[in-house]
Amino acid sequence: MVLEGLYIYPIKSTHRVSQLRSRVELWGLASDRRWMMINEEGIFLSQREFPRMSLIQAVPRENNELFLTAMGQRPITVEIPKKEAADLRVSIWGDLVPAQIASHRVNVWLSDFLGRTVRLVYMDDPNTRMANSTFAKPGTTISFSDGYPLLCTTSASLRELNEKSPTPVPMERFRPNVVISGGQPFDEDHWKRLRIGEVTFAVVKPCARCVITTVDQNTAVQGKEPLRTLSSFRKRNGKVLFGENLVPENTGVIRRGDEVEVLEFEYS
Repeated sequence: MVLEGLYIYPIKSTHRVSQLRSRVELWGLASDRRWMMINEEGIFLSQREFPRMSLIQAVPRENNELFLTAMGQRPITVEIPKKEAADLRVSIWGDLVPAQIASHRVNVWLSDFLGRTVRLVYMDDPNTRMANSTFAKPGTTISFSDGYPLLCTTSASLRELNEKSPTPVPMERFRPNVVISGGQPFDEDHWKRLRIGEVTFAVVKPCARCVITTVDQNTAVQGKEPLRTLSSFRKRNGKVLFGENLVPENTGVIRRGDEVEVLEFEYS
């Protein structure tokens, strides 16, 4: 098997950024979801409520800035807040996490595009938020991702889904970090440990899918697929599953084209 796709989402719930190589930290891919938009109450925002977020692309630059683009908006550069900036406690899935607010001009830019007041915040230290210890080892840290450091999907599973669906969808709907080619559909259900290039990963939990998968990531138009078809054959305990959550066991660099090896399987 081979690492076919590699993606980061520098601002949570915005457009994907394809990578040729990426540094794997214990909390996730470098630059992945270190930024997040919040409402006036400090609660995180996502495409679940605002599909238009998919049209914002944030590309990291070498000097730790982000370069933001969106249709109808002039590009803008986002600088990391200064170290002395006051921390704000922001809420994501019940976790209260310290974060720092981006500049006023950036928040105006984002608010204008989304048509509501939002603020952009930055996680300076990704070791301040813990993953769910029900599935990950205690002490596993994460950025502003939903629950775990990385999400893995396979092209074989997408192919089977699209063969069953009246409306095939691209892999980008599932917003993975790593996409693996080769093997059989849903082989990943039985993976326990995985090696990609020089990094090994624990496969800790299948990913329950939400309405974000029904949002076209290039137009922000929402439909019924792939959730309707997935529900017909991938529903377990009331949740629709596609993809697997990964936790890195070491740090290192992974590259598109790297060999992927399953180190351990698990069968129930």
